[in-house]
Amino acid sequence: MPTARPVAVAIMVLAVAVLGCGGLWLRQSRSVLDDRAEIEDLLARYVFALDWQEPERYGDTFTAAGVLIWAGGTVTGRAAIVDEMRRARAADTARRGSEPPGRPWRRRHFTTNLALRVAGEHATGRSYWFEFNDDTPDRKAYLGAYGHSEDEFRRVDGHWLFARRQIFNEQRAEMAAGNAMPLPPE
Repeated sequence: MPTARPVAVAIMVLAVAVLGCGGLWLRQSRSVLDDRAEIEDLLARYVFALDWQEPERYGDTFTAAGVLIWAGGTVTGRAAIVDEMRRARAADTARRGSEPPGRPWRRRHFTTNLALRVAGEHATGRSYWFEFNDDTPDRKAYLGAYGHSEDEFRRVDGHWLFARRQIFNEQRAEMAAGNAMPLPPE
């Protein structure tokens, strides 16, 4: 039985090596569910930054060369997107000058029904969005607008960001979706 001990030791060493590499692989591997969770978090951070009018945080959801197509037009580049959100915040602040006394008006955006396709460091998505407002004298909430978005995402330095975000708004004829259903992402 003198050879049994070296064989057992060799098997143990091999098992530790395999399990160790397997553990490393498990720690490094990503699942589509991980990607989906991170992209859903990105969508949430985007609407929080939009509603709380935080231009820098809003810009942080885009890649450096990101593209935003929205009610204000087409804006390219994170710095330009931040500047655009600063202008939008200033316009909203000016509008608030006509606000009656009391608590400020609020606007809240929501996203839902995310259809997502992930392919490595790239992903495409479609989702619905809607917005509630309470800028009436009695602060009664109402549906202000709704539509859908078509998005391209990129993973940059381990984080998902918008590479391109196009907002379709059914309240504006020039931004409304066409009659054909948007294709699911490919």
